Amino acid sequence: MAPDQKVLIQIARMKMPFGRYAGRPLIDLPEPYVVWFRNKGFPKGRLGMLLATLYEIKANGLELLLAPLREPSDPRYQNRDPRSFKEGD
Repeated sequence: MAPDQKVLIQIARMKMPFGRYAGRPLIDLPEPYVVWFRNKGFPKGRLGMLLATLYEIKANGLELLLAPLREPSDPRYQNRDPRSFKEGD
């Protein structure tokens, strides 16, 4: 089953609403912080679902595929089809 593009866009653009990394885009949360949530329990609701999805993305090294979904003003934004990425890009 293909991931919902709206979920991926939210992960790339939504800011963490609380805590140490409040205001940081979810995709930019440090992996140990996301792993901590996985071990302690994700928040309820949409944010928990987004963080659980983010955990899978980070655990599989797929963050680069979200670069085209970042805000265009983000320096890590890449106007490029993620299917065109090759190993080592």
